[in-house]
Amino acid sequence: MTPKTTDNDLAAFRAGANLRSRFETLTVWKNKNQRAPHKPLLALWAIGRCLRGEDRLAGYRAVDEDLRKLLKEFGPPRKSLHPELPFWHLQSDGVWEIPDRDRIPLGKGGGVPRKFLMEQDIAGGFPYPIYQAFRNSPVLAIETAHVLVAAHFPDTRRGEVLAAVGLDPEIGPDGLAAAAGGSRTRDPRFRENVLAAYHHRCAVCSFAIRLPDKVLALDAAHIRWHGANGPDEVGNGMALCVMHHKLFDTGAFTVVPDDLTVIVARSVSGSGSKRWLGRFDRRPLRVRPERDLPEATHLKWHTSEVFRDPDIAA
Repeated sequence: MTPKTTDNDLAAFRAGANLRSRFETLTVWKNKNQRAPHKPLLALWAIGRCLRGEDRLAGYRAVDEDLRKLLKEFGPPRKSLHPELPFWHLQSDGVWEIPDRDRIPLGKGGGVPRKFLMEQDIAGGFPYPIYQAFRNSPVLAIETAHVLVAAHFPDTRRGEVLAAVGLDPEIGPDGLAAAAGGSRTRDPRFRENVLAAYHHRCAVCSFAIRLPDKVLALDAAHIRWHGANGPDEVGNGMALCVMHHKLFDTGAFTVVPDDLTVIVARSVSGSGSKRWLGRFDRRPLRVRPERDLPEATHLKWHTSEVFRDPDIAA
């Protein structure tokens, strides 16, 4: 049964804790370790609309067009996309409503028909108290957006996700970072341990610059993202320069578990692509740890959930 949200909730929502908790505990579809950022992306999209002063309810045609783009850019590589699923199932979290839900003819197993949603342009959006709480408190809306992004995307992509839904990635309440990771805390030793294991050099290109003792532009990258339950262990990390960290998290390349070979996505092109990626394609990592090599399960997750051409790395 869909949780009810009434006008009596408005005061609590303005206070923030009740409202944020609903978004922090979104029920996300799970199947082993597959990513499913559909609900968070829809919620972020709606927060962006709210802060721009757009209507509380949006017709499904607009949702389908925009959410499809977001899923293509920030979701796992899939042959088919289904914006209709979060549009319907976000109701169960008590942060979304479809006033005409009783008109929608559900299929077997409760499947929602995209064709009907498109033809009728069925509207959906935040319940009025949530919408009004965000309108009355932009800081609360921005806090909630940052919490959602931190819980479901890696650090290197958070700014892009926020910008894509119309939010300024540079705007965020002070002290948000401490709470943004949700219930899972991060091991502060992860970066130190990973960089030491890779001798403070980029695993792909051997980049290693210091000033004078400080390591510059070198990150400890999670292979399986922290937000996807990736552990803070050396076997789930690689030392990558900031360029290759960004490219890795974007899915421009992956690493094959069998021999730790770099595989570059076929769709990569443009100035600098050969320098930064092409010359490493089909070649083993230049730097690897003496022990605690990247674990196959995490590399396979990255290939299936992030890499843009999973078929060529199979």
